[in-house]
Amino acid sequence: MSAEQSGDKRAGSAAEPEDRDIDLREVAKLITALEQDLARVSSGSKDIKALRDEVDELRRVLHSPEPPESRVTEKLHSLRSRVEKASSPVLLEAIREGQYVAIIGRILGLS
Repeated sequence: MSAEQSGDKRAGSAAEPEDRDIDLREVAKLITALEQDLARVSSGSKDIKALRDEVDELRRVLHSPEPPESRVTEKLHSLRSRVEKASSPVLLEAIREGQYVAIIGRILGLS
């Protein structure tokens, strides 16, 4: 029933990037890649902790029984913003900033 409702809602909404279907498998791959890169960073800077927290929260949302697409989209935007604002050189090297911003943008339909 909820899948039908969300399908109906998407069919009637304007074609904005936020309304696009999110490929949850791509989001899962993104989370795995980020976690692997963050695991290589031993520093405990605020940037790194905040990014790890964002990734953990996105993983929790994604692994809920029926992840609401709007919540996944919200967390992806938040994660993208966090990556763009990262200032720690160690973090920037570890997460390959440009790569993740591009991947998140593609998932969100922004590029």
